[in-house]
Parts: sequence; C-alpha cells; structure tokens
Amino acid sequence: MADAVTSQTILDDGGRNLVMKFTNISDGTGESAVAKIDVSGLTVNAVTGQACNRVVLNRLWFSNVGMGFQLLWNADSNVFICQAPKDWTDTWDFSMGMNDLPGITNNAGAGVNGDLLLTTNDHTSGDTYSVLVWALKHYANPS
Repeated sequence: MADAVTSQTILDDGGRNLVMKFTNISDGTGESAVAKIDVSGLTVNAVTGQACNRVVLNRLWFSNVGMGFQLLWNADSNVFICQAPKDWTDTWDFSMGMNDLPGITNNAGAGVNGDLLLTTNDHTSGDTYSVLVWALKHYANPS
C-alpha cells in the first residue's frame, strides 16, 4: 500500500503565475524527494512560446496533522528550501511585497532541472498534509 497523494493545478496561466495544491493521507509510507512541480509539464509562455525552466517560491499555505515535510530544489545534490513542522498550520510569504520579488529562487547548482521536490518526515498511518503553493514561473532563453 502507499500514501494517498494528490496534486492539483489550480492556476497555470501561461504567463507568470502557478498555483498548485498537494495533499497526502499517509499509510505510514511517506514520500521521499517526490517532484511536486515538474517544470517540463507546465504551460509554455503564451507570448513567447518559451518553456518554463524554473519557478520561484512566492507563498506557501499548509496544514500538517501528525507529519511534517521539507521542500527541496531538484539537482545532483538536492537543495533544502524549508521545513514545515508536524502538527502545524501556517502561511509563509517569501515575497517582499506586492510586486517586489524575489521570493525563494532556485539556486540548486549542478544538475538542476527546475523541479520542486517534497519529502515527508515523522509520518505515521493517518497523518495528513495539505499544501497550497503559489510560484512565479521563469522561462528558458530562446536558442
């Protein structure tokens, strides 16, 4: 058996914004470095046709019951972003105001592919998380 997980794209506007929701009802198995945002599958830029190659983490809303989770940037050696503690509900705003970026940029280094990964911790059967991520999309330079 495995954890019951869902991923839902709420907004992928073909421009700047990406909003996604992730849930998990654990059977005790947990998740390890699972790609929650796969940039290769996101909508291309509606104006330029460029593919998204990275996202910037702008805001995070979450509710954890029993377990916590870590977010990481995918690379040869994954880069730790943050730890959301178990039995905690919160909203984290990584932006610096309405139009003042940067948020948390992807600085994963060698082997970076732009994806956002999630790893659960302290998970036991019946634990849950619900996560809403608002990210800003960045696009590859034209070749």
